[in-house]
Amino acid sequence: MNSIDDIWQSVLELMGQELTPVAINTWFGECRPVALSDSGLTLCVPSEFKRNVIAARFMAPIRAALGQIFSGEMDVFLTGEEELDGDADKIAETADPEEYTFEKFVVGPSNKFAHAASLAVAEGQTTNYNPLFIYGDSGLGKTHLLYAIRHEVAKRHPEYNIVFVRGGDFMNELITAIQTGKNKEFREKYRSADLFLIDDIQTVAGKTSTQDEMFHTFNTLYESNKQMVFTSDQPPSEMPTLADRLRTRFESGLLADIQPPDFETRAAIIRNKSMKLGLVLSNDVVNYIAENMTSNVRQLEGAVLKIRAKSELMEMPMTVSEVSKLLKDMFRQKSPYVPTPDDIINETAKYYSITPEDVKGQRRTRNTALARQIAMYEIRKLTNLSLQDIGNIFEGRDHTTVLSSIQKIENSIASNQEFAQMVKDITANINAVK
Repeated sequence: MNSIDDIWQSVLELMGQELTPVAINTWFGECRPVALSDSGLTLCVPSEFKRNVIAARFMAPIRAALGQIFSGEMDVFLTGEEELDGDADKIAETADPEEYTFEKFVVGPSNKFAHAASLAVAEGQTTNYNPLFIYGDSGLGKTHLLYAIRHEVAKRHPEYNIVFVRGGDFMNELITAIQTGKNKEFREKYRSADLFLIDDIQTVAGKTSTQDEMFHTFNTLYESNKQMVFTSDQPPSEMPTLADRLRTRFESGLLADIQPPDFETRAAIIRNKSMKLGLVLSNDVVNYIAENMTSNVRQLEGAVLKIRAKSELMEMPMTVSEVSKLLKDMFRQKSPYVPTPDDIINETAKYYSITPEDVKGQRRTRNTALARQIAMYEIRKLTNLSLQDIGNIFEGRDHTTVLSSIQKIENSIASNQEFAQMVKDITANINAVK
């Protein structure tokens, strides 16, 4: 493996054979590897909530993936920002890969506008794109562009105070500052930036104190004509818990979206990654991967890493037939799927480690009641059943009970981002059933 980041990427790809892309993004999107030893891999997970979920549900799959990569037992250790030596800036610096530059960003129709806007900001060609807000699904290159801007501005203006932070880190630092009485130092750090870059800004939505601090930081930098660049998995208009005053400020600059890459861009990404790894792939193999993997850049790069590992272990060239067998679990199924109420109930029950009968029945434990409400919400969203039809499935409950359950879930989704992500995870599990 080239680096600890490559190893972690391979772990994610191997786990992706069993978990949905939404599950991977939900629980591991903020994770980053910070240390590798003979005994195991250390992951930094800023959110305590996610650390607890990963510890409870995902340790075995991570260990299994590490064992497959290293052909032996490896452990995994979870840590938070506050437990690491050094501050968040040093951590971010170590995770700032040199290959994330404009020169190494593969440009295609799906990302051309975002790339051009990022380059214009980095080169100082305009002051009109403030803030620059880049959005799109996970794995499409948003973070790459953010690092590319950072590299280019640092090269042109070494005297600049460039502040790079992830949304979750910004929130955690604020919490620590409040607890330790260091609010002044926190504000000085961010409000003195010449260039402010923040990744995954959507994580501050719904967090009142964090949004307040972001609002005042934004105003201070904007009034000082300091450039800001944000990335997110969705546009501001689609963040239901984002404060209106932040939404209007994010939308006041330039919004640039990134879509999944087209075939030609996917092929170019595969060739670039292969060349970087010293792996020779035939045109047939490159085209085969590009035709069957359409979701994101990270998945394409993970596929190349997996092919290289197989090629080195077996000491054999990779043919289309070999690649097909090796990557079959990573390829998306193309046939449409409409879940049944039983599929939805079964997957919801599985998520909460209870039985389908518990979901449909009269038990009133907290997990069971919540699973029942989520199942009703999912059936209403994913099928054409009426409220009364749904009620009949759940031991004859009436339509008002069903409606009340659905409204509770909708309100929780709108007010609690962690809960919204959990519901997305369940929906993805349902849609993955074939």
